[in-house]
Amino acid sequence: GGLILFAIFSLVMDVFKIGYYSSFYSCLSAIKIIYPIVQAIFVVVQTYFLWVSAKDCIHVHLNITRCGLMLTLTTNLAVWMSAVTDESVHKAHSKLKKNMTEEIFRWLLKERSQRVGMRSSSVEECNCNSQICQIFKNGYFWLYPFNIEYSLFASAMVYVMWKNVGRFIDHHSHHIQRLKFRLFRRTFFVGIMLGLIILVSGLGVLILYEVQVNSSTESSKKSQALTMYYVFNIVCLSLMSLVCIGGSVIYRFDKRDMDRHKNPTRTLDVALLMGAALGQYAISYYSIVAIVASTPRDTISALNLTYALLMIAQHTFQNIFIIEGLHRQPP
Repeated sequence: GGLILFAIFSLVMDVFKIGYYSSFYSCLSAIKIIYPIVQAIFVVVQTYFLWVSAKDCIHVHLNITRCGLMLTLTTNLAVWMSAVTDESVHKAHSKLKKNMTEEIFRWLLKERSQRVGMRSSSVEECNCNSQICQIFKNGYFWLYPFNIEYSLFASAMVYVMWKNVGRFIDHHSHHIQRLKFRLFRRTFFVGIMLGLIILVSGLGVLILYEVQVNSSTESSKKSQALTMYYVFNIVCLSLMSLVCIGGSVIYRFDKRDMDRHKNPTRTLDVALLMGAALGQYAISYYSIVAIVASTPRDTISALNLTYALLMIAQHTFQNIFIIEGLHRQPP
């Protein structure tokens, strides 16, 4: 389901890219327009393949199957790196254009076009001036994260399929558990409502923060927006840390055995969980170093330091709680 959701937004992004590049096809290479078309076909075919074959455990033509799955995996990683690079370049150009005069920016575009072999007279033609072109440009830029997540999502699923090629499952130790979800049973309803409240509040705080920081020129309003942002996140991280600690304590009183059997899906989940946390650990570490080394130290710096420390603690407690939960036997 998640894969299909990201696939739909990726297809919409490809449509926007085709429309954007078609706006000035006369001065662009044909490969620029062909690439999103081929990528859209790849997304459709791969999504159908994973939807139909994700649960298959292949025991024939093992080498060919492994080769095909690994080729698909590396293709997804290549698409992911391309999307990340395109998004970074787009942000760099937007920041450069915002901080420079129009004449200097056009001169840089002209120099760049001459280096890549584009006609200098076509620089004006390649400018995105029409309203529909701006819509396509902004549309595919905002949809890049969905395409990035789709590539990672598909890579993870293909990796699990690759690990399952030729795998034999011990049916005696394989527990089948049917999950029954009842909304108003016990505390399910309370948890869902609290989660929705936090989600909606977080979106509201984020929107207010972005609006006040980007539109306001007064430093006092920017300081208020930063204070609101950090206080809200500190409260949320504190609650999440307490809940994860509480969950880990409850596990200590649970009499269920730990599942020590080899499971490629669980192994990948743990690896991705720890790998994703390393990025946040690095960001928090560098934030702490920057805050400690900076002067003067005001309220914003103190809130930022608290936020960075809580981020490290929350990710640590959350990872412990999730990993322990993944290794629990069903009731």
